[in-house]
Amino acid sequence: MLTFHSAATQQRRARTELDGGVLVTPYECPERVDLVLERVRETRLGEVRAPEIFGLGPVLAVHDRGYVDFLADCWNDWQAAGNSGEAIAWIWPTRALRDDIIPEHIDGRLGHYALGADTSICEGTFEAAMASKDIALSAVSHSLATGEPAFGLCRPPGHHAASDQFGGYCFFNNAAIAAQHALGRGISRVAVLDVDFHHGNGTQQIFYERDDVLFASLHGDPRRCFPYFLGHADETGRGQGEGFNLNYPMAPGTGFDAWSRALDDALRRMRDAGCEALVVSLGVDAFEGDPISAFTLTSDDFTELGRRLAGADLPTTFLLEGGYAVKEIGINVVNVLSGFEAACRAS
Repeated sequence: MLTFHSAATQQRRARTELDGGVLVTPYECPERVDLVLERVRETRLGEVRAPEIFGLGPVLAVHDRGYVDFLADCWNDWQAAGNSGEAIAWIWPTRALRDDIIPEHIDGRLGHYALGADTSICEGTFEAAMASKDIALSAVSHSLATGEPAFGLCRPPGHHAASDQFGGYCFFNNAAIAAQHALGRGISRVAVLDVDFHHGNGTQQIFYERDDVLFASLHGDPRRCFPYFLGHADETGRGQGEGFNLNYPMAPGTGFDAWSRALDDALRRMRDAGCEALVVSLGVDAFEGDPISAFTLTSDDFTELGRRLAGADLPTTFLLEGGYAVKEIGINVVNVLSGFEAACRAS
């Protein structure tokens, strides 16, 4: 399987994340990419290739222009305001405050565009996000052109990024950008399957009123798990998108048996909807050893996940999302990809 990777994704090296009331080193770190890449090469999964450069056009197809401009300028504006640390939002347009006017001050703009205080913006963030979406676009382009699966080693991840909001380590929604690109290449309906432990709130928001993308997310119950305010089972789409948004919230401690039943239902719904291509938001933080998640999948379970995804028999693009048990992330990611390839060869 072809892997797309760029060293430019490591330009983002944040130092701060708000966790439990203290600033800690972020769980989402450049070393995650190193370990996945090491495992890809160790197992001889296939060629590792640099991505093509696609510019901002595909980004603006799913993201608000003002939001994109904010991300491009944020670090410089933050420094120009005299700040010495990393840019972290601290004020939001909550239910008691207006949200229809975008402030001019960088503090206000951070709050307007931030999902929460978990994710800082540092030097190189915009450049890394640009490289990450190029990886996603290169992977989906290869898959559509050849019918072969492809893996995008994306960093930063993307599924929490809404059309005009960042958070959960995400800035550009790589899966949404890839799905929109597939539609532009003549695919009539794309399935985006999110297997990250945390709900893909950004992907849901972007496609919630559309029927050309079927979004399905398997995740921790939002009553107990980040991002908390989206991901309930009764969120099924709106208007033209009714029935094309599928959420499978599950309790902490869920293991593979229950989790895989949700997976099988999502795959069945993809078939019934006539989807012609599959984009997998490949988070592996459903792993039993993940430090910020609460499911109990094993490394072997990720191999089985790959096998079941192959059964969809669709052009498939895998894009890295979460997974923070750094020692095992490479094993778990490559197990999915190897399981997929083994099932394809056996069929």
